[in-house]
Amino acid sequence: METRNCILVWVIHVLIWIRTTPHDRLRPLIARARSSVFVDYLQPRSLPRPCEAVVTRQSQLRPELGGEPPHQKMPLQAEVTAAEHMDLLQKLKDPQVLKDLTEDAVVWATQHGLVMGLATPTPAAAVVHAPLALTPVPFPAGTFREAEAAAGAFAALVDAVAEDDAYLLATLRPTAAHDDFVARQLALLEATAGPRAAHRGSQGVLAHLRSDYMLHTPTGSLLQVEINTIGVSFACLGGLTARLHGHLLGRLGAGAAERAALPPNDALDQLADALGAAAQAYGVEGAVVVMVVQPGERNLYDQQWAQTRLWERHGVRTLRRTLSELARDAELGADRRLRVGGAVAAVVYFRAGYVPEDYSGEAEWAARERVERSDAFKCPSVAYQLAGAKKVQQDLARPGQVERFLPDAAQAALVRRFFAGLWGLEDLADPDTAAAVGAALRDPGAFVLKPQREGGGHNLYGAELRARLERGGPGLGAYVLMQRILPPINRSVMVRGGEAVEADTLSELGIFSVLVRRGGEVLVSRGAGHLVRTKAAESDEGGVAAGYGVLDSPFLV
Repeated sequence: METRNCILVWVIHVLIWIRTTPHDRLRPLIARARSSVFVDYLQPRSLPRPCEAVVTRQSQLRPELGGEPPHQKMPLQAEVTAAEHMDLLQKLKDPQVLKDLTEDAVVWATQHGLVMGLATPTPAAAVVHAPLALTPVPFPAGTFREAEAAAGAFAALVDAVAEDDAYLLATLRPTAAHDDFVARQLALLEATAGPRAAHRGSQGVLAHLRSDYMLHTPTGSLLQVEINTIGVSFACLGGLTARLHGHLLGRLGAGAAERAALPPNDALDQLADALGAAAQAYGVEGAVVVMVVQPGERNLYDQQWAQTRLWERHGVRTLRRTLSELARDAELGADRRLRVGGAVAAVVYFRAGYVPEDYSGEAEWAARERVERSDAFKCPSVAYQLAGAKKVQQDLARPGQVERFLPDAAQAALVRRFFAGLWGLEDLADPDTAAAVGAALRDPGAFVLKPQREGGGHNLYGAELRARLERGGPGLGAYVLMQRILPPINRSVMVRGGEAVEADTLSELGIFSVLVRRGGEVLVSRGAGHLVRTKAAESDEGGVAAGYGVLDSPFLV
């Protein structure tokens, strides 16, 4: 089954690449491909040989690390054929068609709010269309549905982890010894343990999560890159991108079958409805949602869409505040109610607070503690933020850890099928860790070194990864070593600032989920749409807001 899926995915992407490449470029590309992963992909193989020594702990997770496959892949169910999709893309070879479609995309995006602020002192006053792919990227339909089906299980896992202070403290203390930002979050968790425990039966919980994945060409599997628990972005602009692609496919002459290959994406309304459900569960008339933002935020329109839809669908008002403004304006009463500008906060929704730079001083940390001590729904609480740490992701990949939090065997197995190889670096004498580090030193291209940071631009690759491992030292424990996922290469047209550029690209799929809970009663738990981000194949990072990637959509084949 794995072999068949590998061949099918490979054939889809190679045929699309060939059909959309100008003839004068085709011969050298084919010659290059003979020595690339595309040809190797016809004969599924393990990761580079140095990884084969790392089998004792991680062999239960990924077959390419020496173990048996943890699951059998679902067969791919094609909505449309690859040939039908290629016929549409073939039209972009006409320079006039490409020019007209690019202009149409830019105008549609600007008309419909698929925009970002310019890098000016007042980003809201000047906008540009969000970086976008001109056509959606082919994606295996069955694999997409597997990721959607896992959304609830991952939400349940994160929720259970966030409820276990002892686990978070034990898992993250070695990291906190070398990472001041993680240490401050743990200190906040401990400082608020008393009031949280006293009100555990009635405290509101709101989670908006995004689990990110990439296809791994050697096995045809979908592997998890990370799970995001704070400042989860592009639910709103991602949903608009799906609408844009439906419009553009129509302009290219796509029929009903091709347009149906774009899966529905209601991520914007799902987020607004989760915020609305939490505000309703809070139960105070006129209470507001406080959205915590970064000063000078360029991605404010993705955020503003959420507050606009929240007002339209639920009549709940949103106040935007930076952490510094929250330090000045927020007051915590003896009744545990948080008041901002005189209004009671039903929900505090963080689109900031995930990097150290958001806390310019003790006032910002004091404001965060006020929020944690309040009875408002937090999205996320500090416990939820810590549950999304890279170190926690790595620890959960160890045998028995997922099962500790998900006693349902089917749920645990569903989650585990997406795990890549992950190793902690706090104990280099551990045989598994030593073997993984040795493999990474011999072949750094097969690994990624990740610190406990969000927002893109922090990971180490290649020569930088090797240099950091060779330097060693106690600070290495703040990192997690991860197997590098090797996704298929596509040919895409990316549009930035009105200019279209054709390039070899890689894509990452994100699946959103939401959870609303009051004490032990789960009010909402469901998948909440999706996001695809596409980047140039030579780029290591992929954040759209950080300038590395473009917004995209899956075209199910």
